[in-house]
Parts: sequence; structure tokens; C-alpha cells
Amino acid sequence: MAGRREHDWSDSRNLTSVLGLAPQPTEAEQFSPLFDAQRVFDVCHVGLVLRAVLGVQLLLALGLALGARGFSQWALWMSSGTVVTLSGVLLWLLLVCGLRRLLARWREPWQWFVVLSLGALCALGGWHLLNLASDEDGGWFRLSSVAMAGAATAALLLYWLKLRERTQRPADALARLVELQSRIRPHFLFNTLNTAIALVRIDPQRAEGVLEDLSELFRVALAEADTVVSLEAEVELARRYLDIEQIRYGERLRVQWQLDPAAANARVPPLLLQPLVENAVRHGIEPNDSGGDVQVSTRARGAEVEILVVNTVGAKAKQVGHGLALRNVRQRLRLMHDVAARFEVSQEAQRFTVRILLPR
Repeated sequence: MAGRREHDWSDSRNLTSVLGLAPQPTEAEQFSPLFDAQRVFDVCHVGLVLRAVLGVQLLLALGLALGARGFSQWALWMSSGTVVTLSGVLLWLLLVCGLRRLLARWREPWQWFVVLSLGALCALGGWHLLNLASDEDGGWFRLSSVAMAGAATAALLLYWLKLRERTQRPADALARLVELQSRIRPHFLFNTLNTAIALVRIDPQRAEGVLEDLSELFRVALAEADTVVSLEAEVELARRYLDIEQIRYGERLRVQWQLDPAAANARVPPLLLQPLVENAVRHGIEPNDSGGDVQVSTRARGAEVEILVVNTVGAKAKQVGHGLALRNVRQRLRLMHDVAARFEVSQEAQRFTVRILLPR
């Protein structure tokens, strides 16, 4: 009997973990490395490229200003130096972006060696590009200085990339925890199970569909947070969630879909839409006796995809929200797309709109 009670307690503990009430870190999470090497070398984002280029240019401008006699000499040196630094940094970022998966598999000493060597070679490439338009002296001392400057700049950039990843890691982990705890809430689970139980006798097929939708929500919520999904998959998940809520609210919940097939393959973080439509139901439909409308639309706009989640607003919600879902979505978009993604929230008299723009 004692053994049976211990077994039952273990099962309840596992269920509690699944529900997000007390998530337990796995052994791999407890002993995770100080930084994710593949994320360190993922320098393909527009925002990161802009920061790297502007940072190097600022250091160049300050260094040349120390030795210049006046503004005209500084401007002349700056124009020549920009050819070397701009071409060298962009080439270095391009190479590191292309080699990021290979670099992530090597030991750290080899990572430093390869990255610094690429910095020296890219700086020499920029120097030779400058020589095509001028008669600069290419003696061994000048070439050695350019190579060492390139290697030093590469070391500085690599250190910044690793520091950047380390500072973002706690925020990313917090976003995962908040997502897990807020998405699978016990009261939603119990309401859904009660709905399924009520349908078992009168409509077994519909009850089975409710449980399938619920299991799919759990599967995605507990999946690896680093994975990337398509916008089409996110729309399908949001549709499953709204189908469950449709049974609960009936005609009070009126859902409209306006989906552009050209936007279906856009890369988004998991659970992007579901917390937004859940917010729309909780704050726009639940507190109003007459219900309201929820509109989800996607549209391809050139190199970008626009996502709109709009809900009507009437009476105030019973529970005041803390904005965790909106902050979480905004944070995960920033971690994935950096400045290439935009997240905007606006509220009119009777409408609350969330607008997302991200690369296709």
C-alpha cells in the first residue's frame, strides 16, 4: 500500500509539472553551458550588423581624431579608413554568418583562432580594395599593422557577441518560464475538460475534437522553445484554441479570419498567436454579456509580413491583466528577429489592436 501511495504521488507530481504549476528543470538545463555557441555566431540579423558596423566606425573616428591635426585631415583619413573598415567588417560578418554552424561545433580556442584569422584576412582584403583607388604604401609594416588591427577588431566583436548572448540568456529563460506557466493555466484546462465531459454523451465526436485540440496546445507549449515554426502552423494552433473557446462562449464569440497564403511560410517563434488571441478572448469577449469580435489577419507586404489581432472592447475584464503575454511576445520577437521585427499595440474607443511586422 505504501508503495502504491508513493507511485500515485509521483504521478501527481508529474501532472503538476505538466500543468506548469511547478516546472522542474531537466538535468540538461541545470548543467547548460554558459553560452550557446550557435547563437553567438548567428550574426545574420540586420540589427546586429548595423550595431557592429556603427561600433567599428565610431572607434575608427575616435582613434583617427587623436592623431589628426584638424578636421580636414581627419575627414581625409576617415574617408580612406572607412573603405577598409566597412568592407572588412561586412566581409567578416558574412563569413561568420556562413560558418556559424561549423564554428559552434569547435572548441573555444579554435573558435577564437579562426575568428581572429578571418578578421586579419578581411582587414587585408579591405586594405587591398583601398589600394585599387590609391597609391597607398603596402610595405610589410603597414600590412602587419592592418592585419593586427583586423584581428583585434574581430576579437572585440567576438567578445561583444558572447557577452550579448550571456546577457540575453536569463531573459530568454524567463520568457520560456512565463510562457509555460501562463499558457497552460489550470482553470483553462479544467474548463476544457468539463466541456469535453459534457459533450461525451450528447456529441462524442465533438468531445473527441475538443480533446485533440487541447492535446495539440499542450504539445506545442511543452515543445523545445528554441524551435522555429511557420506562421501557418501558428494560425492552425490559434484556430484550435478559438475552436475550444467557441464551444464555451457560443455565439458570443465571433471570429473572423483573413489569411494571405503568401505569408504562410514566415518564420516565427512558437506560441506567437495563441497568447494574443487568448488575451482577446479574456479581455474582449469574457466580460461582455453580448460577446464580441476577434479578427486575425495576415498579409505579405514586400519583404515583410503583417499580422493583426483585433478584438472589440466593451466592459472591463474581471481580472486586470499584467501585460505578461504582450511583453513575452515582444521579447521573443526581439530575440529572434532583433530590430527587423516590430510589435505595436493600439486601442481605440471599441477596438484593441496588436500589429506585428516581421521578415518573410
